[in-house]
Amino acid sequence: MKGSINKVAVLGSGVMGSGIAAHLANIGIPVLLLDIAPKELTNEEKEKGLEIDHKQVKNRLSATAVKKLLKQKPAPLTVKENITLIEPGNMEDDMKRLSEVDWVIEVVVENLDIKKKVFAEVEANITPGTIVSSNTSGISIEAMSEDCSPEFRSNFLGTHFFNPPRYLKLLEIIPTKDTSEEVLSFMKEFAENTLGKGVVEAKDTPNFIGNRIGTYGLLVTVQEMLKSGFSVGEVDSITGPAIGRPKSATFRTLDVVGLDTFLHVAKNVYDQVEGEEKETFDPPQFMKDMAERGWIGSKAGQGFFVKKKGEKGSEILELEPESFEYVPRKKLKTAATEQAKQAKKLPDKLKVLVYADDKAGQFIWSVLAPVLIYSAEKADEIANDVLAIDQAIKWGFGWEMGPFETWDAIGLEKSVEKMEGEGRSVPAWVKEMLQNGHTSFYRGKEEFYHNGEYKQIVKNKKAINLKTLKSDDSNVIMKNNGASLIDIGDEVACLEFHSPNNSIGPDVLQMINKSIDEVEKNYKGLVIGNHGKNFCVGANLMMILMEAQDGGFFEIDMVIRQFQKTMARIRYANRPVVTAPHGMTLGGGTEICLPSASIQASSETYMGLVEVGVGLIPGGGGNKELYLRGIESLPEGAQIDLQAVANDTFEKIAMAKVSTSADEARKNGFLSSRDGVTFNGDHTIHNAKQHAIFLHDTGYRPPQRKKIPVVGESGYAAMLLGAKTMQYGGMVSDHDVKIAQKLAFVLAGGRIAKGTEVDEQYLLDLEREAFLSLVGEPKTQQRMQHMLTKGKPLRN
Repeated sequence: MKGSINKVAVLGSGVMGSGIAAHLANIGIPVLLLDIAPKELTNEEKEKGLEIDHKQVKNRLSATAVKKLLKQKPAPLTVKENITLIEPGNMEDDMKRLSEVDWVIEVVVENLDIKKKVFAEVEANITPGTIVSSNTSGISIEAMSEDCSPEFRSNFLGTHFFNPPRYLKLLEIIPTKDTSEEVLSFMKEFAENTLGKGVVEAKDTPNFIGNRIGTYGLLVTVQEMLKSGFSVGEVDSITGPAIGRPKSATFRTLDVVGLDTFLHVAKNVYDQVEGEEKETFDPPQFMKDMAERGWIGSKAGQGFFVKKKGEKGSEILELEPESFEYVPRKKLKTAATEQAKQAKKLPDKLKVLVYADDKAGQFIWSVLAPVLIYSAEKADEIANDVLAIDQAIKWGFGWEMGPFETWDAIGLEKSVEKMEGEGRSVPAWVKEMLQNGHTSFYRGKEEFYHNGEYKQIVKNKKAINLKTLKSDDSNVIMKNNGASLIDIGDEVACLEFHSPNNSIGPDVLQMINKSIDEVEKNYKGLVIGNHGKNFCVGANLMMILMEAQDGGFFEIDMVIRQFQKTMARIRYANRPVVTAPHGMTLGGGTEICLPSASIQASSETYMGLVEVGVGLIPGGGGNKELYLRGIESLPEGAQIDLQAVANDTFEKIAMAKVSTSADEARKNGFLSSRDGVTFNGDHTIHNAKQHAIFLHDTGYRPPQRKKIPVVGESGYAAMLLGAKTMQYGGMVSDHDVKIAQKLAFVLAGGRIAKGTEVDEQYLLDLEREAFLSLVGEPKTQQRMQHMLTKGKPLRN
């Protein structure tokens, strides 16, 4: 086996193959993307006078797939420039080039004979120790490699990515009886640490773990809908977040996945099982009819739902399976659903629903109970343990809790009693487990039940779990309502936000200051990070609006002063402050990151100073910090074009530009050379911690306070020119221009000469004055109100 993976070949350039290639390119791994050579010329190729053996023709499929990556949504590439790492080729001329790569991933058509033929050719061209894997979900890994040599089989396994590979965390790794332990161990570690995946080892069975259980659950739900007489919309209204599933629930999920893909996955199991299980994996006829009509979901423009324009604007309609007509979407509302809404924690919501004696509760129980029983029936067949099943479903299907965690949440003893009372057959091992006094599949957060005993959950040391650390009070250094300071070991502390939406208010600012005080005395460094859905979506907008409406401008002024001073504490702390953003890192969230000694961002970090969307400009020093980063990013010794830096900063803030990845944040100037990117989001805090230690141990010193050159009055006019032009063209409102004027005035340094050097406090005072004047504007308050109530910007 080779000791590292420096280049990869992907065989098959369809949606899955090209998506895998894009994911590898995002990480910085060069990819050779090969597909079959076409047998016929297109009309365009004929017009160009090309022959069938021309390289451009032979590479057509893979080259076209690469181009499509630039247009796909959601974007497979973190930045478009990564496409240069993907080299298209064909499987007629370029198989010999497999000698250049360390890993070959097969993603060709799901046909055993074709796959065997491909692997025979792969074996003839690779060098010893090359790892080869298949992305199949329906064909036996063992069977497709049976004709290959023992050496090949020892380096061969299944690597089942979930689509889209960039965004879905699950990677199922499927060893054969011949796969070497060294290869299996290496691929698990590489996939988790480098590819950023949640790795689950699966057995070589149809659809492996995720699709076996997930598909079963979706089909049971569809079949129960037909029995109960509920509508598509009613089912989706109660099978989403109410039971710990994604917002897309059941039928919206099928629309996103694509009905054609779903039916193919279901057929994988149907063709290989018998009896009642086979019946379950036979989709209802109306779904097959939908596929024949081409109503396969989002990619076709219609599926179980369709968006149509009516008299009241766009409306989402749901399919009526009996008539095949689209009708207004319905929602199911019962006493149980209303009671479940009042419960704060998912286990409490589930208990309300599954034991409720109304139609919503009965439906949830009737779709949940079979999935729990089926998961237990198939546990030993498809996986090594119950933990693997729970992880696969959470990472592949977005469930908040896996089947066995769900079973624990609703009460194992009580639910088994209910199941058996209804005549359902509960697997013997579950009943034996209960008889032996084990009443849950998990014991705390650290152990799971396996073969009659509880086993320790083995975790990657890079996955720091703040909740687990906080369960031991000795790790909590201090806390208030907005944040907690936690000892994460190795003389590093982590400041975790836990205010609503991780928003920034006085309590969070207070904790930042207290944390820096504590770290400067007793620790090597401070990490600011959390496990929330988003790192931080900005300041507490509700608080600011309420103060503004009550005329509390003195209070707002005090908060903004405190915000600015706190950001300065981050910049000039005597110990390194490393921020670990992920998800939405907007407005004040970005302002916390910009002055830090280093940013260690999760790859899926969406950064931007978006305050103009609520009629404001950044108030916590963000204007100055982004401008400074622009100056600092210029090559050493280069002549500084202050106007270009000011214009660029102005545009990013005035247009509320938000990065679509950490890589794009670097391209947009929010991240610099001193900042890092982590591809496994679970490891972001660990990597930030390691960088804080490195900075401390290499003699960290905070930056020196220095004067900042500004563009002055002439630069102010230059920045406003674009905004005025857009105003004259009717593209922006008068209030947009007023905001732009305030922003330009701050960045320019006011009415002074170009090139004047000013201190930071001067710029912060200008920023605070501009913020306060805007927050008093009725139109700004309208924008703030609209954002709070509608969740989207108002252009007034």
